[in-house]
Amino acid sequence: MEGLQHEEKEILRFTTAGSVDDGKSTLIGRLLFDSKSIYEDQIDNLQKISEKKGISHLELAHLTDGLKDEREQGITIDVAYRYFATPKRKFIIADTPGHVQYTRNMITGASTANLALILVDARKGVIEQTKRHSFIASLLQIQHVVVCVNKMDLEDYSEARFNEIVDEYKSFASKLKIKDVRFIPISALNGDNVVDKSEQMPWFSGDSLLGTLENIHISSDHNMVDCRFPVQNVIRPFSDEFHDYRGYAGRVISGIFKKGDEVMVLPSGFKSKIQSIVLGEEELEEAFPPQSVTINLEDDIDISRGDMIVREHNQPEPKQDIEAMLCWMNNDKMSPRAKYAIKHTSVEARAMIKEVLYKVDINTLHRQEEYGTVGMNDIIRVKMRTTKPLLVDEYNQNKGTGSFILIDESTNETVAAGMVI
Repeated sequence: MEGLQHEEKEILRFTTAGSVDDGKSTLIGRLLFDSKSIYEDQIDNLQKISEKKGISHLELAHLTDGLKDEREQGITIDVAYRYFATPKRKFIIADTPGHVQYTRNMITGASTANLALILVDARKGVIEQTKRHSFIASLLQIQHVVVCVNKMDLEDYSEARFNEIVDEYKSFASKLKIKDVRFIPISALNGDNVVDKSEQMPWFSGDSLLGTLENIHISSDHNMVDCRFPVQNVIRPFSDEFHDYRGYAGRVISGIFKKGDEVMVLPSGFKSKIQSIVLGEEELEEAFPPQSVTINLEDDIDISRGDMIVREHNQPEPKQDIEAMLCWMNNDKMSPRAKYAIKHTSVEARAMIKEVLYKVDINTLHRQEEYGTVGMNDIIRVKMRTTKPLLVDEYNQNKGTGSFILIDESTNETVAAGMVI
């Protein structure tokens, strides 16, 4: 029964990025340790390491430092994922390096996140990397940002210093599109305001970091209005028992599909009604994001992978000329007017970048119209043309139908991640 309750808990995905030595590893270590998400042998190991170094406290940063050894050996790690759970929620942390050359890793980690955790060193305040990480959170439309002002113990838990940093961050963040920003003063090393409320900062009335992560409301982050169901697979069992069965499998990107709903299939424009919705062995009355289900329709319609089931009066726009923001992820520079494979929902086509409108300076947020070449980690706005119409929505309305990747057909490498404007 306990296992079943564990299964049904809501998952919060959050991304962290910080600059070198701002205490990110210690913070993640503290979250895992204080929420009792690490094994006894790991604790014994930490105690040994701490004794060897002559430190009186547990060296929590070592819980996440498996990556450091690999980085020192020259193995590049894109994003490290960590899992932990509390009685209220399950958590997935996407841990990314904060340096400018890892912008693409930050975008990978942030692409599925509900929340971004931004660490600010209380001694240094808002620095370039804080701005870069906030810009990426805003670019990828992450709805919630928690700014943790760390190392408050080194600033004598000063309320005035905390307020200074809050004002500094707010004046910068006002240019960004982030709906919900919260600030928490913490000391990851001593555990202040990480899992439990701090006695050292009675002036702070907000919740601890874990309390915030457990209680932040994320179910409304999904788009429940625009029904979008890209078909990934047509299921035909070809058995006597299910002789005429045709099911359309895929993931609900947005909206709610109910039994008996009138729907339309794009691009053909045929209409039908939903006969049944199946998840595994179970028949459902309705399906919502991010469920993966099989939908059966009342009429036998010719549907194949890449088609989309939508509502007649709420359709995405079929477009061949697309404007988008791209993050370049490849070592090779972008070639002007080069052709790439494009993957959007379950559709594959080809696309040509017709024009680069500007490059974004990720540190100042200025647009550079004179930019030279486009290389790895650059963020650009482009005009593209695809070989067939894609059923797109704007990314800020619908992440699932507003995002795509570009692939180099000769190497099969992903060269860019894109967001439709």
